[in-house]
Formats: sequence, structure tokens, C-alpha cells
Amino acid sequence: MTMSRALDIATAAPASAAGVGRSKAASDLFAHPVVPVLTGVAVALLVAVAVNFARSSGLMVGLWAASGVAVAVWLRTGSGRRHDMVYALVLTVSLMIGELISGNSPALSLLFTAGNLIEIGAAVFLVRRVLPSLHILSLGSTVRFLLCALIAPVPAGLAVAFALPHLGQEASLESFKTWWFGHALGIAVIGALGLSLTRSTLTRLNRSQTRFEAAGLITAILAFYYIGFTGQMSMGFIMTPLLLAVAVRLGVAGSAFSLLIVSILAVGSAMAGAGPYVAGMARAEQVLIAQLLVLIGYMPTLLVAALLEERDRLAERARLGQVRAEMTSEAKSRLLANVAHEIKSPVAGVIGIGQLWSSGQLGPVTPKQAEMADMLVKTARQVEALAHDLLDVARAESGSVKVELRPTDVVGVLDDVRRSAVLLPEAQGVEITVVCEDGHAVAVADSQRLVQVVTNLAVNALKYGGAGGGVILRAIQQEDCVRIEVSDFGPGLSEEKQAQLFEPFNRLGLERSSVEGHGVGLALAKRLVELQGGAIGVVSAPGEGATFWIELPRA
Repeated sequence: MTMSRALDIATAAPASAAGVGRSKAASDLFAHPVVPVLTGVAVALLVAVAVNFARSSGLMVGLWAASGVAVAVWLRTGSGRRHDMVYALVLTVSLMIGELISGNSPALSLLFTAGNLIEIGAAVFLVRRVLPSLHILSLGSTVRFLLCALIAPVPAGLAVAFALPHLGQEASLESFKTWWFGHALGIAVIGALGLSLTRSTLTRLNRSQTRFEAAGLITAILAFYYIGFTGQMSMGFIMTPLLLAVAVRLGVAGSAFSLLIVSILAVGSAMAGAGPYVAGMARAEQVLIAQLLVLIGYMPTLLVAALLEERDRLAERARLGQVRAEMTSEAKSRLLANVAHEIKSPVAGVIGIGQLWSSGQLGPVTPKQAEMADMLVKTARQVEALAHDLLDVARAESGSVKVELRPTDVVGVLDDVRRSAVLLPEAQGVEITVVCEDGHAVAVADSQRLVQVVTNLAVNALKYGGAGGGVILRAIQQEDCVRIEVSDFGPGLSEEKQAQLFEPFNRLGLERSSVEGHGVGLALAKRLVELQGGAIGVVSAPGEGATFWIELPRA
């Protein structure tokens, strides 16, 4: 499933179980009961006007707007068998009235009415199948809609062209092409305009600046039309930059409206024997050229508008998602801070009681009781350390951790960490070495936070890699940074585990092991290093130990 298809489905209006009910699209601009009646009147008038003024190839009309209006309103007013039957009846009456008003015989009026109903029904059926949302929301949905508009008139055009000779009328391939392109143009342009009109679209277009831009662009289109279409010079190409500007500034609705104006002007000019690329041609050929000019030359600007609207919509969703994520992270940080504060006081009481108990100040203590008291104190201190880590994580994520960056002797920091680490129970039998090839390395860092980070890495190296017999603390002064490495010779880490290392509370499946830990230290170390303008990572492979590295700006 493509992104555009997923976007259409995600924003599709939920249909009722019976398939009756109105679509979500009909809940804004097209929901009034009088809309179908007004549509019927508009369709009848458009039929009469087109037949009387736009016939270019025998009985065929160069630009047929009635089908586009009928398809747009049919799709926007709702769905369901009852709705479709009523709407089809309204259109039948309207089309028939328009044909009769225009002077067609009853037989021709019936034929053209049937052909129009076939193409309108085909367009509605195809659009409902490929556009669940009944909105032009993305590039993909716009392409599918335009394909529906191009396909729908074909069966009706073939049927009418086949039936005309039986009514004593002349039919030709040119007549079929005029029907096909003229009706496809009307459905594509007017249908796109109808599907793109929503309250949010109208609100956006109703801004004073947007109205000013729209007026200027439409005026420019009319002016360039006069230059490019009223003379015999081949200057139709000058319309493309203007239509692209409309697509960028006014979106799909503005682009469709501009294409409607251009379609009327282009076909109207061809009917009058003027316009680009038509010198010396018959009227029918001139109209075909004008139709193809809009369909092939100008219609792609509608795709540009759809692509830009999709980009803007995805960018807005990303922005809102980022805001929600930041709010969630802030709430989590507050929760961690509150939990840490609530834990510290009772844990301190437990530690105090345990120490009094083990020292015999609460009464005689047996060896077994002293052992249990020591275990109690040890466990309570682990909880206390976790509370401190949680508090540091919460402060780091909320941005309340202050770092004082100044030139820091990295080798001295590593020596301090080594002296502290050798006193840990995990360091028994493990050689801890400090290495600095240049003899000195000075970084811009917060010495206290840097000690905290390197101590965390050293303790982890002793816990998980101390079985290798050694831990190396290395400082390397590079051209633009100082690199600190903490290496062990333990079992190493797979690529999958390396990707999860700096996730909070993720102990990589060692939750039930004998190695103590809470999965908070590395996440905190990463945040503290980033606050100092540095980076942190790991290089490891299964069976080859692990090297955690820190890079800080060089002083």
C-alpha cells in the first residue's frame, strides 16, 4: 500500500452498515436537501447552453460541463441505493429537459440522455471504488480520479456513436473523440473542483491575502489567454507557468477552478477559429487540439497542486505528532521525577533501620539476622540508586540539568574513575588500565558529569565484560575532538542488541540474570554526553568484547 493510498484510507469517511447514510464529505457543503434540485436545474441549463453554443463535430459538444457537475454533486451528497435511484431520476429528467430545450428530437434527446447517464454512473461507480474518502487528498488519489474521468465517457461515447447512424445521423471517429475528450475534460475539471471544496478549503481560500493572490493570478490568466489564444501565434505554453503558480498558492481547488476557466477559453477560442496550433484546421480539429492541450498540457498542474497539498498535510501531521510526543515526554519526565522523590524518603528510612538492626542497636542480633539486615540495606541502596538515576533521567529529559563546560583533563578523569572502580566487588581479579598515547587530552566538558558517564561505562564493563580479565580506559586526542574509550574483553554484543543499548529500562534480556542493574544508566549517559555537545556509541561483535566510546569537543 502506497503512502497516498494509506492517507486516503486513513481519512476516509466511515460508511454505515447498510450502505445508506451520508458520507462525511456531505456533512459540510452539499448536505442541504435543496442541492439535488438545484443540481437538476443547473444540469438542464448546462445541457441547453452546450448544445446550442459548443457543437463542433456534428452533434458532438466540445466541452460538456453537465456530467462534471452531476458527478461532483452525486458523490458529495451521499450514497446508498435509495439515494442513487432518486438522484438518477433527477438527472434523467434534467438531461431530457435540457436536450429538448436545445431543439433535439425526442429520439436524439433520449439517446443523449441515456449516454450521459451511462457515463455519469460509470464515473460515480469508479470513483467510489478507488477513492474511499471521496476527497482528492494526495497525488495518488488525484491520479486515480483523473483516470476515472478519462475512462468513464468511453462506453457512453461508443454507444452513442454506434446508435447515431440508426437514427439517420452521421457518426465518425472524430465525433467519438470529441465526445470522449469533451466529457472527460468536464468530469476531470469540475469533478476535481467539487471534490476539493470543503469548509476547511474555503476557510483557507477566504483569507484576505489568498483572495488578493487569487484575483491577481486569475487576471493574469485572462490577460495571457488574450495574448496566447486570440491570435494565430503558437503561444499556449505561456499559460503553464501561471497554472503552476496557481497550484502552488491556491491548492487543488484553485488549480481546478483555473483549469475550468482555461478549458472554457481554449475550447471557446477554437470554436471561434482562434488559438494556438490551429491555423488552417477545420473547426472539429481545432476543438480536438484545444481539448488535448488542456488534458495533456495543463492538467498535470492539478497533480502538482495535489502533491503540494499532500506534502503540507503530512508536514502538519508530523508537527502535531512532534508536539504530542514532546508533551508525552514531558509528562513522563514529571512522573519519573515524582516517583523518584517519593521513593527516596521511605528508602532512606529502611536503610537507617537496617543499619541499626545489623549493628545490634535495636537489641541482640543473631548471625542470621545480621546477614538479613545487611541484605536489606544492600537492596534498599539499590533502590535508592535507581531513584537517583530516575531523577537524573527526568531532569536530563526536561532540560533542567545544567552543565558547566570548561577545559577538562580527560586523563585525570579516567584516573579518578579507575581508582573508584578498583574498589568495587566486580573489580576483583580484573585489571583496570588507563591509556593515553599523547600523555594528555583536554576536552570541553563538565568534569562532574563526565566522571558520572565514564564511571557508568566502567561499571558496566566490569559487570558484563569483567570475565575477560581486563578493562581499558583510553583517551585519544584527535584533530577536532577527544575520544574516550572503555573497552572490555567479554562476550560482546550482537548488532540487534547494540541497536537497543541506549533505550531506557532495556536490559537486553538480562532482567533475570545475577547481574544487578535497571537499564537506566546508558540512557542517562547518552543524554548527559549530548548535553555536553558530544556523541556516544559502541563498537562490538559477539565473542570480541565491546568498546564504548565518547567524543567531546577538543579544548
